[in-house]
Amino acid sequence: MSRGPVEFRYEQRGPATIVVFYGGHMRAGLALGEEVFADGGCSVLVVSRPGYGRAPVTTGESVAGFADVTAELCAHLGIDAVAAAVGVSAGGPTAVAMAALHPVLVERLILQSAVGPLPWPDRRTRIGARLAFAAGPEAATWAAVHALVRHAPETGLRLLLRDLTVLPVRDMQAALRPEDRTRLVGLFSRMRSGHGFVHDLKALRTPATLTRLAAQVRRPALVIASRKDAAVPFAHAQALASAIPGAELVESQADGHLVWFGRDWPSIAERIRAFLTPPEAMAQPSRHAP
Repeated sequence: MSRGPVEFRYEQRGPATIVVFYGGHMRAGLALGEEVFADGGCSVLVVSRPGYGRAPVTTGESVAGFADVTAELCAHLGIDAVAAAVGVSAGGPTAVAMAALHPVLVERLILQSAVGPLPWPDRRTRIGARLAFAAGPEAATWAAVHALVRHAPETGLRLLLRDLTVLPVRDMQAALRPEDRTRLVGLFSRMRSGHGFVHDLKALRTPATLTRLAAQVRRPALVIASRKDAAVPFAHAQALASAIPGAELVESQADGHLVWFGRDWPSIAERIRAFLTPPEAMAQPSRHAP
């Protein structure tokens, strides 16, 4: 790309393409909640944001800059329409920027537990992140986490989930199904922050910029979040839904930040599939109809 190297994963299935921007500690090589798009036959393009994976922080350093980089990547891959830009957690602002700045390319916007136009994160998290995820200690921090979740998974899950819920962490942990535990252990054992999370603390410190970008969005938007989320409080979703013209706010009943593990996720996934279906397609009669 003209602004520097880009790390991405592109899984081609059908003509509709979803572009996903994950949040903190995630990169293009990891997946979370993508089944709803894959089951609908959508191609999925996942881009590592600046500082994550092998993506340098210098490639489109700002939220708007990286949205431009992603639009250039789409052109390079021959993608002339994005069915939805999906922003997860700290990746939310980049998805908003892409929908706002590239309306000809992006048809819809989906935000999941996304950071909104409010100060984020809280002071304790900001200080802790600078200590644990700075360039020096980051590798050691994640080596310890990976070892813990592999050798003492229940203890590891309790440690990692406690900052994601306003509930007692044991309650959230007890509600997880066995398959959820397995998925989370697999995910946490592969996460890394690289230079990305510390970069996020700088890039996302100007809520006013996101407010302006959100107001520019002229595409249908779906904002999904839980009131029990401690990592990105529900107020962020409310602020996004208020700032984006015509946005729809969907409240998840999940026990915290990870809305994909809530008992109501199947109904939310159905809402997402309906949101992605063009009205003209819904209006067509079934060929099996009498």
